[in-house]
Amino acid sequence: MVNSDRVIGAIDRRILGGFLEHMGRCVYGGVFDEQSPLSDNEGFRTDVIEAVRALKPPVLRWPGGNFVSGYHFTDGIGPVSGRPTRFDAAWRVEESNRFGTDEFMRYCELVGAEPYLCLNMGTGTLDEAREWLEYCNFAGRSAAADRRRANGRDAPYGVRYWGLGNEVYGDWQIGHKDAKEYVRTAREWAKVLTWTDPDVELVACGDTGWSDWDEVVVDGLAEFIRWYSLHIYTGSEDYWSDVLAPHQAERAVRITAALIEKARYNQRLAHPIHVAYDEWNVRVAARHAPAEHEETYTLADALAVATYLHAFVRRADVVKMANLAQLVNVLAPIMTSPTAMVLQSIYHPLRIFADHLEGEAVDVAVSCPSHDLDEILDNPQAHRVQDLGPFPVLDVVASRSSDGRTIMLSVVNRSPEDDVTAAIELAPGLDVQGARFERVHARDWRATNTFDHPDDVNVSTEVLEGFKNGVSECFPAHSHTVLSIAVG
Repeated sequence: MVNSDRVIGAIDRRILGGFLEHMGRCVYGGVFDEQSPLSDNEGFRTDVIEAVRALKPPVLRWPGGNFVSGYHFTDGIGPVSGRPTRFDAAWRVEESNRFGTDEFMRYCELVGAEPYLCLNMGTGTLDEAREWLEYCNFAGRSAAADRRRANGRDAPYGVRYWGLGNEVYGDWQIGHKDAKEYVRTAREWAKVLTWTDPDVELVACGDTGWSDWDEVVVDGLAEFIRWYSLHIYTGSEDYWSDVLAPHQAERAVRITAALIEKARYNQRLAHPIHVAYDEWNVRVAARHAPAEHEETYTLADALAVATYLHAFVRRADVVKMANLAQLVNVLAPIMTSPTAMVLQSIYHPLRIFADHLEGEAVDVAVSCPSHDLDEILDNPQAHRVQDLGPFPVLDVVASRSSDGRTIMLSVVNRSPEDDVTAAIELAPGLDVQGARFERVHARDWRATNTFDHPDDVNVSTEVLEGFKNGVSECFPAHSHTVLSIAVG
């Protein structure tokens, strides 16, 4: 039952954001490859540009990730011939710095995304952070702004989102800090950055959402921030664990939302603070080489990605930004070779949502078979979500377009074997004028898209003749279906 009059929250399309990090072939050989015959005269892969444009990412996060904690923006500006090659301690590779701030800004222009920069709170300094902000945003005269002009950009870029470090809570991070030390440092950075540009929106570095770090950091930085970041990766070779683990994101949001509400109430803060899930994806370490981080995704992984998107829609009141990690080659929906490109299974739910997601999330009630998850922890990224079950086999969200003329219904049938037929009931009084669907499906949930077999997981489209309120629709096993229902 879709109750289109009961609104959960306004959907923010920034939940469809992406992420680029200097890791493996994400940047070099992915979005940027000066030697490729498929690249334009600026070095950007044109086939990748078109594929990214179809995803319509409202925002792109860069340059990391772990990479940022050893990155100095001055290495990546100015004439390319004069840029130094550095050793990247995060991923233990050479970094040529051929792709830097101006190249990233240009890429955002080409794909229609707003830039989101993450600051180096590892080896970086407050002065360096302020200079990067001036380089990007200051319209007046300063040494940093004048360097931007000398590098060919007169007008400021106007970067709105600035992240106060990446995963500073982890001992794998260059410059790891405990929560209290991070808050002390981040408060000083926040003061100076907002003094330099009062229009910036700062993103605090959150952990899982349910850790002691999160409680300390939300309380300590609520005064300064507009966003609180969370990271999550799930994935399993076990089918049910794979497709159900994304529900852990909803637990994280529930807890984080309560921490934010507590801090705003106790500190009498008027400004909103939203969750930015600025790294999320499916990742199974056993499936990719550690150096490349290139994973071949199955249809089951695509269903997990769709379930993540559902989680963000269900918490549309809190989650206003999310960034799939990453965009190309590294844990990515898009894979490249020197002469070709393939769209992985997880690309398809992202693209369909990019075409149909808008307006407001509305309430939906589901009656269908359910599944109890046995505890299977077969990789370090597994999350204990058994207590959130039993899980409905059909995972469903709905939205109402801004003009009220379209209802979007997104349905993931997570049964690996059984089709499920369900009656689709809309709110009384709606004049149904037609419907169509796009469906992500394959013969087997293990199916993948590769260069040799690029369409084993594909999308079918169909107009539903005679569709009306209360009609029954069959949702095939291991499929993701998005229905667009036109109403009067």
